[in-house]
Amino acid sequence: MSARLAAISPSFIVTEVDRTIAFYRDKLGFEVRFRADDSPWFAVIGRDNAQLFIKSESGVTPVPNHMRHEHLRLDAFIYVADPESLAKEFTAKGVTFSTAFNANTTDGLSGFELKDPDNYVLFFGCPTPEVKRT
Repeated sequence: MSARLAAISPSFIVTEVDRTIAFYRDKLGFEVRFRADDSPWFAVIGRDNAQLFIKSESGVTPVPNHMRHEHLRLDAFIYVADPESLAKEFTAKGVTFSTAFNANTTDGLSGFELKDPDNYVLFFGCPTPEVKRT
């Protein structure tokens, strides 16, 4: 048996670490798991098993995937078993979606997209359950 992977932690270059922390904490319910002491240049934020490394570097501009190529719109896919409930939670916190909740996208997914302060596109969702026909 091979070793199992437990999680992945993408790393986003951001304009301002404190602004990014505030968005993910206040709007998406993430917690700060680590923050560099001296200056706000690096932090680890997460919610449940989803985690991001965020880093700010002078002179380095964030470049989300959709800014590099129009067909690469997602920067992160965050699996959630009940995306509709999460969409309701986020709506109650005033989150603006870049695509509204859809129970069955053309990609066979159920979920929604939003952009963070640096325009990284996050998709929260899961594969659409197959409808059983009788």
